[in-house]
Amino acid sequence: MQQHLESLALRLHTVWTTHPRRIMAGVAVALSVMGGGALAVANLGPDASQLPLREVLENVSAPLALNTPSKQPLVLFRSDVTRSNDSADSLLSRLGINDDEAASFLRSAPLARQQLLGRAGRWVSVEGDESRRLTRLTARWSSDKSDQFTRWVLERSADGLTQRLENAPLSVSTRMASGVIQTSLFAATDEANIPDSVANQLADIFSGDIDFHRALRKGDRFSVVYESLQADGETLRAGRVVSAEFVNNGKTHQAIWFKEPQAAEGGYFSPEGVSLRRTYLASPLTFSRMTSGFKMRFHPILQTWRAHLGVDYAAATGTAVHSVGQGMVDFAGTQGGFGNVVFVKHANGHTTVYAHLNRILVKRGQSVAQGQTLGEVGATGWATGPHLHFEFRVNGQHQDPLTMARQSVATEISVAARDAFKRQVTTAKTELTAAASVQQSRAE
Repeated sequence: MQQHLESLALRLHTVWTTHPRRIMAGVAVALSVMGGGALAVANLGPDASQLPLREVLENVSAPLALNTPSKQPLVLFRSDVTRSNDSADSLLSRLGINDDEAASFLRSAPLARQQLLGRAGRWVSVEGDESRRLTRLTARWSSDKSDQFTRWVLERSADGLTQRLENAPLSVSTRMASGVIQTSLFAATDEANIPDSVANQLADIFSGDIDFHRALRKGDRFSVVYESLQADGETLRAGRVVSAEFVNNGKTHQAIWFKEPQAAEGGYFSPEGVSLRRTYLASPLTFSRMTSGFKMRFHPILQTWRAHLGVDYAAATGTAVHSVGQGMVDFAGTQGGFGNVVFVKHANGHTTVYAHLNRILVKRGQSVAQGQTLGEVGATGWATGPHLHFEFRVNGQHQDPLTMARQSVATEISVAARDAFKRQVTTAKTELTAAASVQQSRAE
């Protein structure tokens, strides 16, 4: 039997391979005949419009009554950020609340007056009923260097409005961003929705390698990974930059935050483990424009050509002036053409000079840290407009400040922490690659 079936299958295969078109034509004819037959059978039936109509009546029992839920009260939710011109009424109105009792409570509560009314940047969320009466108000804030946040809750109970104050830890997540320089660093970070505090950190991190006053080029690009500090799911502020990359004039600079186990505080290092914090900053101003370098120039007041023994930076009156290095204030007061001036003594016979200040914020004999504010930009002494005159002296001899900053030494990661640092570098490079793709995706 099996041999018979195998022989039949072989013959069918041979016929199929020899005459495929004839077989397909035969199948098509058979299907059309079957279809026609079906059509003929269908047409033999009576026309539905000629069939008699019958009315069928049946008793149907009524369904059981359903327990319909009672109407739930309507709850309104809204969140916003406080503004510097907020009053109790304007804040509640913007949040969709119309409640005289709640407005009166905000006006009289000391904490609300100190932390909310007239204070910009506080996250506030409210719950209200369908008549726009306040049910609950929650405000959150945190100081710049704290890992905790404060939660103030104003709530309506059977006894009226009550308040309570709570503290809770901030949650930390990371965010990635990147940008391209068209005009300035701040314009590029604004375009990329990067907080100003992160932009300031970027400038500070790379200040020893990049002169942000004269070295930025159109087309320079950067990528950054930074902390986002959140309270109850709301972002309160940006935290520390975790890693960053800056491509300036074709040269790539990278920075990774790292803290050695025994160190009091961490710092930023290159992928090779060299600290980016040099002995001296490249500039005493965070952002400015250098108007006169260390060279011969025509003096605008004396009207003669003479050596310019420092660097001038144009900046608005009141701009903060920072010490470029750790040291001690040797002089703080008024001195001839310098006007209000501060001298800071550093190690190895080095002295830095900060002249034409509008205000002096340190005293003689005071120890200052690198980056500490010494005063504010002004136009005192021999100055035709607000600017900072900055000098660098070595054993009394004037030196080019930019050269001294570039030549200053930097520390390295200790041998004991090398392995841990290498692991962190691997993670940082992966994250920076992902951050760079953010700009590429946005451009596409």
